[in-house]
Amino acid sequence: MADPFLKLADDERREVLSIAAAASGRPLHLLDKDVWLVWALDVLFRADFADHLVFKGGSSLSKAYRIIQRFSEDVDLTYDMRALAPDLVGSAAEPLPPNRSEEKRWTKEIRTRLPLWISGQVVPVLNNALAEQGLSAELSTDNEKVFIEYEPLAKGSGYTRPAIMLEFGARSTGEPSEQRHVQCDAADYVSGVIFPAANPRVMRPERTFWEKATAVHVFCEQGAFRGGDHFSRHWHDLTRLDQAGIAESAIADPALAMAVGRHKAVFFAEKTAGGSPVDYETAVSGGLKLVPLGEALKNLATDYAEMIEDGLLLDEAESFDHLLTKCRVLQDKANRANQ
Repeated sequence: MADPFLKLADDERREVLSIAAAASGRPLHLLDKDVWLVWALDVLFRADFADHLVFKGGSSLSKAYRIIQRFSEDVDLTYDMRALAPDLVGSAAEPLPPNRSEEKRWTKEIRTRLPLWISGQVVPVLNNALAEQGLSAELSTDNEKVFIEYEPLAKGSGYTRPAIMLEFGARSTGEPSEQRHVQCDAADYVSGVIFPAANPRVMRPERTFWEKATAVHVFCEQGAFRGGDHFSRHWHDLTRLDQAGIAESAIADPALAMAVGRHKAVFFAEKTAGGSPVDYETAVSGGLKLVPLGEALKNLATDYAEMIEDGLLLDEAESFDHLLTKCRVLQDKANRANQ
């Protein structure tokens, strides 16, 4: 009878992942982290609130769609704003506040309610699962983020931490989405062991394309990334979405592009390096920027090199110059189609 992986002793788990690492060429410390990532998804999407939760971002492209061959270290999740604040937003398919005053009120309420929902619903579910399964990990929160810190079986270069970050948002519906199956990366390489698996609701990759493209556009306009380091993944993901044909179908859907642009203009307003508002609607209708300049370009190159060094790219990594060439071609393709 197969043994559950997380019930094994540390040395047994290390041996199992060593086998998977040798067979796959993937670093042991990332296979270890991936197990905890899938475990967290399984727990969350079995919870009572799962019907209103959507898994999105780079991790969803890797785990649910296998569009990117990159280890995505954190988990982005959207809790449907219609469930969190029905008294404010109603039940519209893509609810937006009618004016700037209401946007401020919605944002304030959501920022107040979401951490309370996380501490009152998400943290107890995770803690209960840890206790029931006899697992050792420490939970902590920071506003809209939950951290699951585990004892690592191996260490990498230090670029990635032995912790899963669950980052929640609640300023959209997460739609369009669909249910997908998710398994651990090591499961393909080891038999006789039961690894965690999950069946989350996942944002469709066409919307993820526009979410990432507009985030890259903001970086190009500002010369920096608000989320700190580990940002070069977005450029890599865009090229893989293009390679998979997802970019083409997303670009061919101007209504989806404009929905993302309008949503970000309301809830994620940003300013350019010169102080003027970032025009998201122009970005998705012929003015998209995917290639930064100057110091921002140097910072992007440095982060990309560090990502490669820690083994996060699971397929062969192209040169930074080749990556930018692909992004420039994609930028021109998107802008020609949406002018």
